[in-house]
Amino acid sequence: MLFDDTFQTISAPAEGFFKDKGSKFHGYAFPISGDADARQHLGELRELHPKAVHHCYAYRLGTDKMSYRMSDDGEPSGTAARPVLNTLYLRNVTNLLVVVVRYFGGTLLGVPGLINAYKTTAEDTLNEANVVTRHFVNRYEIAFSYPQMNEVMRIVKEMELPVLSQQFEMQCAMKVEVRVSATELFVTRCQKIEDLTLTLQ
Repeated sequence: MLFDDTFQTISAPAEGFFKDKGSKFHGYAFPISGDADARQHLGELRELHPKAVHHCYAYRLGTDKMSYRMSDDGEPSGTAARPVLNTLYLRNVTNLLVVVVRYFGGTLLGVPGLINAYKTTAEDTLNEANVVTRHFVNRYEIAFSYPQMNEVMRIVKEMELPVLSQQFEMQCAMKVEVRVSATELFVTRCQKIEDLTLTLQ
């Protein structure tokens, strides 16, 4: 297969914790599917921890090593978000946001201390998470007329496609998820049905 459409992520949010010289580091990991998810979780954590001095984070999307975002949120450059991002690469997980919320304890940790604290918190948080294998998918809307129903349902059944929504009237519509690796086959099969239109969502 030219394109591997599987990836590792976590099944549910997880939390971790680390303490050093009075500073407390709360770690949070969330499975995400895009930038909007990440922004929402970051906003919720800022409401949850309004008195924290830093909300440092890193997240990855997809399997491309270049598809990431990170923020040191006022910590010295390279001491907070980079160790968190490196942990995501080392664990080979993606579609995942890790946020480390810091409460300052009064004693400066120095650059090595900060790097260690953020790295350790990220590791501890991911240790608490359940890592699962997922697939990249495309979402399609299939529009067809009622007489074509059996042919469409056969494709859906044989390819085991998750159905997200459906409406059956004279004009029918169905939204399905198709694994990226199976997309070509799916499109080819659909094109053989008369009067069927496919729309990539």
